Amino acid sequence: MSAFIGIDLGTTFSAVATLDQSGRPVIIHNEDGENITPSCVAESSPGAFFVGEEARRTWGIAPTEAAARFKRDMGSSVTHKINNHSFTPTELSAFVLKKLRTVAENSKGSIGEAVITIPANFSNEAREATMSAAKSVGLNVNYIINEPTAAALYYAFDNGQDLSGTYAIYDLGGGTFDVSIIKVSGQDIDVIASNGVSKLGGDDFDEAIKRIVSRKYHDLTGDTLEEDDYTSNDAEEDKKSLSRRQEVKARANRKLISVSRQEFENEISGLVTQAEMLCEATLDEADVEPEDIKAVFLAGGSTRIPIILESIKRVFEQEPIATANVDEVVAQGAALYAAYKGDKSNLSQAQKNSIEKINVSESTNKCFGTLIFTYDEERGQEKTVNTTLIEKGDQIPCSVTKTFYTIVDNQTSVNCELTETTSPETDPKFAKVIWNGELSLPSGRPAGQEIKVTYSYDENQMMKCSFVDVGTGRKTEVDMSFSNSKNDTEVLDINNFLVE
Repeated sequence: MSAFIGIDLGTTFSAVATLDQSGRPVIIHNEDGENITPSCVAESSPGAFFVGEEARRTWGIAPTEAAARFKRDMGSSVTHKINNHSFTPTELSAFVLKKLRTVAENSKGSIGEAVITIPANFSNEAREATMSAAKSVGLNVNYIINEPTAAALYYAFDNGQDLSGTYAIYDLGGGTFDVSIIKVSGQDIDVIASNGVSKLGGDDFDEAIKRIVSRKYHDLTGDTLEEDDYTSNDAEEDKKSLSRRQEVKARANRKLISVSRQEFENEISGLVTQAEMLCEATLDEADVEPEDIKAVFLAGGSTRIPIILESIKRVFEQEPIATANVDEVVAQGAALYAAYKGDKSNLSQAQKNSIEKINVSESTNKCFGTLIFTYDEERGQEKTVNTTLIEKGDQIPCSVTKTFYTIVDNQTSVNCELTETTSPETDPKFAKVIWNGELSLPSGRPAGQEIKVTYSYDENQMMKCSFVDVGTGRKTEVDMSFSNSKNDTEVLDINNFLVE
């Protein structure tokens, strides 16, 4: 039988999990025997690339020969250079996914369906890019799942007894931060509010360590500390040490620089405050108080940082819980979801028993709307406003239809625009247009013709929109899903470049 796998495609580290024969989600170790693989790509020889720990070390000492932290740029036009090669974040993610697929195949043989996790706050473009990367390396991915939801699924499974009540998932990894409020009954999970920051995580904490060391080095020597003399890898190791002790001795260009935990905490206090404010906003959106939260579950390696744990305790007024390895829970939850959504004929009876009670309901974490003309009574003139069709927090999958009307006689077209906002917003200046098109209309008609607009949001949090002229049946449609993604054509065939 083909194995189902769950992949946590992380900013700094990635992991792949599956269900064992007893039905428990387990991490598949890589060839080094490690449970996580660095999300780093390096060039070993001209045109030959590899992924993993050696690539991470290469990035640390020769950053021009490797690329890392590219997940933060998913869905954007940013490129990363490795020597003379330029790669999109989608292509670099494809390298990592190809590596994880090989790890799974070496352990389990044939791979069936895969589920990949993404940050809850990922844009539609970033979701499409993730799917495109998976397709380019031959992974059979029909579903993606938000990282905090995957973590929640694992904790609900791992608890040993049915959970019941309202819980929080605090997910702080290498590059992104998500917080979700969920209602759980057994393994029935309902996400009622979710927020995140696409660039807040361990990478930012590493940079804070580097700033401290650079300042102290300059005070000590009068010179500017070069990048190669204290790398991001060095900062990461010292950051981890500060979670265990009050002070570390950083080695920078043959100098020992003392860095205290207090100095580090002062340097990242603004980021911690940002995370706290997001937690408070999410509690407000969910309409719950801290005392309503039965437990706070942790995911992501950065939740090990003492000031983060103190912050969580301060906001939620309780000690957070990590009953499993915080680096693994997202991939393990994704493996459960893959089996839950996949072909049950490929499961053993024990595996079927494990997932038979699972029921996951996600909610939208952004608002989606369109730009329309309306009449401003106060100013006596027309103006453009953003109108929301799908609200943040709507349960998905969902579909909403609204009717609008042409505004002038003999109108021959309608400009169709899909907007995205983080909260209900009428001012078009604060609405991001993520797609636009045109619906042509026949001439000679009076104003007031019906235009029906339908937005559908599926389980992968992909948008499908239609703009229909009711009188003629003419329509303009867009499928903002991976199956029609522009990114598909932008991904190189990396299979011939990756060295196993």
